[in-house]
Amino acid sequence: MSVVKHFVEESIKKTEVNEFLQRELERAGYGGVDITKTPLGSHIVVYAMRPGVVIGRGGENIKELARILEEKFELPNPQLSVAEIEVPELNAFVVASRIASALRRGVHYRRAGYWALNQTSEAGALGVEIIVSGKLRGRRAKYEKFRAGYLPKSGEPSTAYMRKTELHVQLKQGIFGVKVRIMPPDAEFPDKIRIIPSQPEEVEAKEEAEVEAKEEAEVEAKEEAEVEAKEETEEKG
Repeated sequence: MSVVKHFVEESIKKTEVNEFLQRELERAGYGGVDITKTPLGSHIVVYAMRPGVVIGRGGENIKELARILEEKFELPNPQLSVAEIEVPELNAFVVASRIASALRRGVHYRRAGYWALNQTSEAGALGVEIIVSGKLRGRRAKYEKFRAGYLPKSGEPSTAYMRKTELHVQLKQGIFGVKVRIMPPDAEFPDKIRIIPSQPEEVEAKEEAEVEAKEEAEVEAKEEAEVEAKEETEEKG
């Protein structure tokens, strides 16, 4: 198997696992999954707002999930762990799921978009972009963007820090797409200058060094003046 084909198949498998967990763990506030291959098998981390629902009573649910992932998706020896989402408003999957749920309930797409935008911005996100696409106002498909803050689309910060996802929801008008991009508050940009304040001890040490240097300069100047005066006296004598 070629390297390209291997990575394509792994990406397809991860997408299938993500869609399966999204359906199964909707009540738990599913927020994404990380799959890492190890020499002992597959390490899978499931992010959810309510980890107790994922684990189940006595670990029944998580054992069943591990069995299905091993049999259906052929993941070798899956080791599942659940991580709680501390700030749901900064998780792109959770935000997109909330917008999709609001659209299913009949909420206008603009109201749902601006509500999610404000919630994410208030949670501390540096930048947010929400795109809702579909038959928004007529028979022809269109899209509308909701943006706030600073959100670079290219470069290292976009690749390393940006959280993004895309969901689809079936409505009477047809299928609507919801795309969410979030730049978290801990993102670092190469053009951002950070000034580190001096510590009090460093300031005192600097002042003492300046005083010592000034005193040494005064002593040297005094000695030079005395030497010059002595030389002048000897010449006159």
